[in-house]
Amino acid sequence: MVSSTSNVSDKPISDITQEDVDQLAQRLEQDEYANAFAGLQDWHRLRSVAFQRPELVGKYLHLLDVETYDEA
Repeated sequence: MVSSTSNVSDKPISDITQEDVDQLAQRLEQDEYANAFAGLQDWHRLRSVAFQRPELVGKYLHLLDVETYDEA
């Protein structure tokens, strides 16, 4: 069972490192959370990082199901 309680959740996004993102993504890939809310918290955190610091999340976009939409 994985705990999502970590320093990654407490850090401002500007202070998150590649190692922090790697840990977050590893937890999401293992998907062994105590409850659905813990996994959802990690997913939202990774998504926030992706919007504000996309250079850190590039290899983990598959975890976010981010799709571009053509609204034209």
